Amino acid sequence: MNEMEIVTDQGEWRGGFEERVLAGYRAAGCSEPLARALLERAVEGIDGWTVATDGTGWIAVGVTQDNGATVGRIHDLTVPRGREWAERWCAEHGAQQVGVRLTGGAGAFADYPVRGQNRMRAAAERPELPPGLTVRRLTGEEYPGWYAGEEAAYIADIVRAGALTPEQAKAKSDEDFARHLPQGYLTPGHAFYAMEADGQVVGTGWVNHGFLPGVTFGFSLEVYEEHRGKGYGRAAMAVGEWAARQGGDEAMMFNVFGGNEVAMSLYDSTGFAVLDEYRSIDL
Repeated sequence: MNEMEIVTDQGEWRGGFEERVLAGYRAAGCSEPLARALLERAVEGIDGWTVATDGTGWIAVGVTQDNGATVGRIHDLTVPRGREWAERWCAEHGAQQVGVRLTGGAGAFADYPVRGQNRMRAAAERPELPPGLTVRRLTGEEYPGWYAGEEAAYIADIVRAGALTPEQAKAKSDEDFARHLPQGYLTPGHAFYAMEADGQVVGTGWVNHGFLPGVTFGFSLEVYEEHRGKGYGRAAMAVGEWAARQGGDEAMMFNVFGGNEVAMSLYDSTGFAVLDEYRSIDL
C-alpha cells in the first residue's frame, strides 16, 4: 500500500461513494425513492468524516460518541489492505471500538462480529394470515405490560449482541423508546397487535407505517417463549407483511441483533434479505 494522504476536497470521492451505496441498495431490491432515502441515512454526518487516498482507492473514517464511549467508524474502504490504516486512525483519535456498515457481504470485515442487521422483503399484494391465527389491536390496558416486556427483551438483545454493557443497554433502551414512542400507545403512525391462537395470546407486534418511502418498520414481531416451536415464528413474518399492507406500504423492514442465529435462520428461510449489516470489534 502506498502512503496514505488526507484529502481536503472530498468531491471526487463523494460522488463515487454515493453511487456505490445506491447501487448496493438497488441490488437489494429497493425502489429508487427508498434507495435514496437510505442513502440520506448512510451519509449522515458525512461532512465531518476524514477521507484519505493512496492513489489506488479511498478510506473514509470518523469517530462518534455512543453511550459514553468513543466509537470509530469505517465508512468507506476501497484501498487494498487499507483496514489496518483505518483502525489505527480510529485508535489514534480515541476510539475504543470500531464499526462498519456493510451491504453485499462482509469482505475485508469477515472477522468482525455481527452486531445487527436490517432485513427487508416486499409484502405480498394480498397477504393472508395463517390458518388458526387471528390478529387484533393491542388494547390500552395491555400496553403497560407489553411495554415492560419489550423493554426487557430489547436490553437483553443488545447485551447478547456484545455491543454494550447492561448499564449502557438500559440507557440506550430508555433513549430509543422515548424517541420512537413519544406519545406511547397513541404515537401517530405506530400500531400494536396481539396474535391469538386457540383463545390465547401467543405473541405481539409493533410496527411503524411509513417509516421510509413505501416501508413499514417492524420494531417487534414477538412470539412468546412458551409458544415457540409451533410454527408461530413463521406466522409472525406473515403478520408483518399483512401489517405493512394494512398501513398502505409495499415492504416490511426490521432489525435483528447479532447472536440471534435462530431468528436469522428464520428470516433467511422466509425471504427477508439483508439490507445492511453492522459489525464491530474492540480495539
